[in-house]
Amino acid sequence: MIATILLSIGIVFLAELGDKSQLMALTFALRYRWWVVLGGIATATAGVHLISVAVGYFLGAALPTRAISLVAALTFLAVGLWTLREHLGAPDEDDEPRPPRSTAAPFLVVLSAFLLAELGDRTMFATAALATDNSWFGVWLGSTVGMVAADALAIAVGIAVGKHLPERLIGICSGLLFLYFGSTTLLGAAVPSLGMWASAGIAAVVPVTVGAVVLMRRVRAASVVAVEGVVAESADGQFSGR
Repeated sequence: MIATILLSIGIVFLAELGDKSQLMALTFALRYRWWVVLGGIATATAGVHLISVAVGYFLGAALPTRAISLVAALTFLAVGLWTLREHLGAPDEDDEPRPPRSTAAPFLVVLSAFLLAELGDRTMFATAALATDNSWFGVWLGSTVGMVAADALAIAVGIAVGKHLPERLIGICSGLLFLYFGSTTLLGAAVPSLGMWASAGIAAVVPVTVGAVVLMRRVRAASVVAVEGVVAESADGQFSGR
């Protein structure tokens, strides 16, 4: 049992390094409390891996992976647009105090995003393959611990980065990353013949374009504020000179 657990931890941990799940965990950690993100990831991982070890290859083959990928892509795109909309207010809103966030909604967002992302993912099939020749409980426990450990590493990076960045910049970067996740997932489901690298390259056009629009909007808004400040100072000077 111990050997099975350690084997599952090692395989899944290595498989998750550099995977989109780690990037998602880092992105969520930039916006939400780390324990909310980790709890959502652990819950989703435990559920998905329980399914994979219980039914194995048969369930994996029967899963409508393309439909799941499409739903996941739409979810990522919606989260990205929602995040950008939330952080694209007026420039002077940066200094306004924000009310404390509820933990229930972020937990459900993280849980649903990881459930959709991991269903039909390579980690699920690797877990199913391990369960065919080993103890299902050991595989389930080891694979869950391995994935949570890999994503916890990404969460730690997100916490460290988040301490040195303003909240607005974090929100905008998070939104652009989710647009990228959604675009790559959508391309992978709609045009599977493209391949991973081609899909990644084409999908990058979406966040780059949106980011350019956001930057232009921020520069224009800053210019308007600067001009208004100059006009106000000029008017005050003329008034005081009379």
